Amino acid sequence: MKRIQVLGSGCAKCRSTVALIERVAAARGAEIVLEKVEDMPTIASFGVLSTPAVVIDGTVVHAGGVPNETAVTGWFGG
Repeated sequence: MKRIQVLGSGCAKCRSTVALIERVAAARGAEIVLEKVEDMPTIASFGVLSTPAVVIDGTVVHAGGVPNETAVTGWFGG
């Protein structure tokens, strides 16, 4: 099971990122724990300067915009 955190202020791009990850994970049958992180000190602790950003199991895998579906699919091994 992957622990996925979407870092951001709650803007439309952050919500789109959450929805995309949920959709792709469901389509691939991936078990995830998805958390939306809006706390700025926590976001800064990852060294992220632009959001939305995605952290998987403690590692930043994307930052600075909504990832494309191909990238998200790759996070789930495909």
